[in-house]
Amino acid sequence: MPKMKTRRSAAKRFKVTGTGEFKRGKAFRSHILEHKSPARKRNLRKAGLVHKTDHEHVAKMLPYA
Repeated sequence: MPKMKTRRSAAKRFKVTGTGEFKRGKAFRSHILEHKSPARKRNLRKAGLVHKTDHEHVAKMLPYA
């Protein structure tokens, strides 16, 4: 059986944590930052986790993660 292919777009967006969860970057940080508060922009810098309902979808895209 041939090797499964990893979805490269997903590989660039998600990293696996030690406990098997997926780390992700947050959205809404690229432009139109003027009206967003400094606290909001600061929190957008931190990584988030993929919600448990989406875990299966991401895991399929990253077969060897």
